[in-house]
Amino acid sequence: MSYKKVCLMYRHKDYAVDGIRSALGLAVENMYAYGVVLDTELETFDENTQESIEMLRDMEGDIFSTIPANVEKNGLTAITLEELGEKLREMTHIVPYGIK
Repeated sequence: MSYKKVCLMYRHKDYAVDGIRSALGLAVENMYAYGVVLDTELETFDENTQESIEMLRDMEGDIFSTIPANVEKNGLTAITLEELGEKLREMTHIVPYGIK
């Protein structure tokens, strides 16, 4: 069975939390789901969002960020643009989420 690998890319802070929940929903549907916060610093997550990220990690997904403040405040996994480029090559689907 071939599994889908999906990366949701969040560039606008208004859509990041919803996008994290969407990644979790994809993981529940037996897809490898990842999210990446690009170029924007997010507010500190509430408990529900933190739990969503932990559930996603339990299902072999993750939420990355290119912004160090997001890693420090919210426990996201740090990723450089170069590392992100390599990761995107592994994906079967790439979704720009909530682009304004």
